Amino acid sequence: MPDVATSTEKADTYTDVRRRIDALLEGPTDWISAMATVACELHHSFDHFDWTGFYRNAGGRQLLVGPYQGPHGCLHIDFDRGVCGAAARTRETQLWPDVSEAPDHIACQSSTQSEVVVPVLTPSDELLAVLDVDSDTLGAFDETDRELLEALCRTLGERFSDAELR
Repeated sequence: MPDVATSTEKADTYTDVRRRIDALLEGPTDWISAMATVACELHHSFDHFDWTGFYRNAGGRQLLVGPYQGPHGCLHIDFDRGVCGAAARTRETQLWPDVSEAPDHIACQSSTQSEVVVPVLTPSDELLAVLDVDSDTLGAFDETDRELLEALCRTLGERFSDAELR
């Protein structure tokens, strides 16, 4: 089981990964390529990120799995179910150090112990996707993760506000 870094170590890693993501996404790119790049960079930067990816807003209050790293994810998630659905429905980050305490948690992987899900919103509050990060380590995510993943998702929402949602 990987050790979870301290908040300072996490912040330093996020600074490095954010620099790489910004450089990789410089210039023209599309939304799917951007999601794939972000998922890959985040997943390979933290040992305790066991599933890292996006669920895209498919309209009709449903999320469809998008680019991700890790074992299989759920193919679709209704807005009314689970941690990802709650992030989509409320448009607020969901931070669960222990997913067994999350109401209606969907166990796409039975090994998941903690999870953070951040909505990707356009400046006009349109939901593009949610960024979902799962860990097999209990208590893997904290306010440092929330703050820095929200900043990343805010930038993605601003940059890809014209992305097709379906």
